[in-house]
Amino acid sequence: MNIEQIKQVLPHRDPFLFLDRVIEISSEEIIAEKTFPKDESFYEGHFPNFPITPGVIILEAMAQACGVLGAHIMKRNASKDSVYLLAGIDNVRFKQKVLPDDIIKIKSKVITSKRGVWKFFAESSVDNKVVCSANILCADKSLDG
Repeated sequence: MNIEQIKQVLPHRDPFLFLDRVIEISSEEIIAEKTFPKDESFYEGHFPNFPITPGVIILEAMAQACGVLGAHIMKRNASKDSVYLLAGIDNVRFKQKVLPDDIIKIKSKVITSKRGVWKFFAESSVDNKVVCSANILCADKSLDG
């Protein structure tokens, strides 16, 4: 999937869309990528003279990959009637820093699903070294209630 195809299933847009491409996707797992260019505004303050990609941004990219996987499984695109929301994150571990222009590879797989709530195991890596891992919960919610 390219960026335009990702935009069909996620409601996110710049500056808060943190996936560049989906390399592989099936009914059980996804592999996606994101590169944060050195001119991203958050590098100005995180940290001056030593830019590191914020952990919350890495987690958001991982959650977005889970969202694409969930939407793919449910065969749903982003719509004005419902949205696939981040509902929780557990067991987060950061193992190394992510620098500007690093290519983050995100792998996510379904652990369970029940009544519109999905639990995923997600892991991000740079150069085959694990950067972050987490269990991520997403839920399909109606926007009218």
